[in-house]
Amino acid sequence: MPTLFAYCRVSTTDQSPQIQVDAITEAYPDAVIREEKASASSRDGRPVLGLLLEMIGKGDKLIIWKLDRLARNVRDLSNIVDLLEKKGASLAIMDQRIDTSTASGKAFLGMLGVFAEFETNLRKERQMAGIAKAKAAGKYTGRKPSYDRERISELLMEGKSQAEIARKFGCSTKTIQRIRKGLPDLHPKKLRSKP
Repeated sequence: MPTLFAYCRVSTTDQSPQIQVDAITEAYPDAVIREEKASASSRDGRPVLGLLLEMIGKGDKLIIWKLDRLARNVRDLSNIVDLLEKKGASLAIMDQRIDTSTASGKAFLGMLGVFAEFETNLRKERQMAGIAKAKAAGKYTGRKPSYDRERISELLMEGKSQAEIARKFGCSTKTIQRIRKGLPDLHPKKLRSKP
């Protein structure tokens, strides 16, 4: 008997996939739902999706709430749809009412993917233009340093170990090493890396 697999994804850990889960459960109460918290523009970095695509077989259906939960570019979308077709499975996108088990569903999905990628590219261009404008006006300085570099430099000068400083600031020793590299007047022999 064919299985209905549902994939729900959010980009950050503070987001919840519950809206997706509820919508899919209402429409497909028998669906096997898998959730993932991952920000990715392709299948890389999304092991739950990878596992679902491995498990899916002939007659099965992969259900998603919205297209951008599955793919962010046309190439990735095409690859997923091709893989599903080769396995004899189909894709259903709920908010667009698309089902690739039909000819019209396949055609509409292709057009939708092109527009989704176009929108993503426009958003990136607007973001880059905004950053360039802010930099030109002197309003954009990038991300503020997460740690008090001055205090870390002082502790390094006092001979505190990198591990000790990292523990104090709740960061990695690599962060301390990066800050140390920006201090050419410190002699390496004065700096201990062991606790």
